[in-house]
Amino acid sequence: MSELRIEARQLCKNYGSLVAVDQLSFEVGTGEVLGFLGPNGAGKSTTMKMLTGFLAPSSGTALINGHDIVTDSLAARRCIGYLPEGAPSYGEMTVRAFLEFVARARGFAGKRALNAAGAAIERLNLQGVVEQPIETLSKGFKRRVGLAQSIIHDPQVLILDEPTDGLDPNQKHEVRHLIRDMAEEKIIVISTHLLEEVHAVCNRAMIIADGRLLVDDTPAGLIARSRYHDAVTLVVEQPERVASVLSELPQARKVELREGELTVFPAPGQRLFEVVSDTVRENRWAVAELRLEAGRLDEVFRQITRGEVS
Repeated sequence: MSELRIEARQLCKNYGSLVAVDQLSFEVGTGEVLGFLGPNGAGKSTTMKMLTGFLAPSSGTALINGHDIVTDSLAARRCIGYLPEGAPSYGEMTVRAFLEFVARARGFAGKRALNAAGAAIERLNLQGVVEQPIETLSKGFKRRVGLAQSIIHDPQVLILDEPTDGLDPNQKHEVRHLIRDMAEEKIIVISTHLLEEVHAVCNRAMIIADGRLLVDDTPAGLIARSRYHDAVTLVVEQPERVASVLSELPQARKVELREGELTVFPAPGQRLFEVVSDTVRENRWAVAELRLEAGRLDEVFRQITRGEVS
């Protein structure tokens, strides 16, 4: 299979004086699951709409497997499966009728259309609601119908806007498993405000705010930016006394007591966990919890998008 690629080139979208997307450029290749992160109003959904040809850019363009979304829009859209914001559909149609309609719109005919719809129904576990009108379904099932229509033609590129919004924990697990299962041979771009989604399925993350790209990194790279990265947190009796002792460790840069938890931050280049564990044993402190912090993505997200420091 040839290398798949999305290339966004100086994408811009203006609504009068409002700049929704501002000179956005990036590339995504085969096997990448890109988490597109940003606060509400950052420009995530607008970018998705431009990548899929749903919305024309004010300037700039993007290539989907070499097809320009502006000058070769139909060929570009044939490569894409798209779950729009809110998972829109025809509410009066049953799930089966809607997915068969989508299959025919995607170029399948006769038995092939029925088989494509049936396969999507099975992959999203929709068998129990196939004869129900979509408007009678819960938000979670509507989202799964939207996902089913996006994969019905086995697209090379999947662009999913909030794919697990409204799903219960079991449904989220199923959808994330499906995304991971498809990822190796596709490009998948997921717009989300759920930081747990990045941990669960993405191997790359971009953070935007005010329509501009701020950070492009791996999830591990993002977490490593956290001031909590490699810190050690304890829940211990007499935390003030313990904090006084731990603050004297040469490997410790700072000690904080917050909401009943004591966190020791490492000095540059230092590893703390073994040192803190040894100190706990030596002093025979009664410790209810002792953990090594990987880092806190929510703190990194706030820091990048708002300039906040925890």
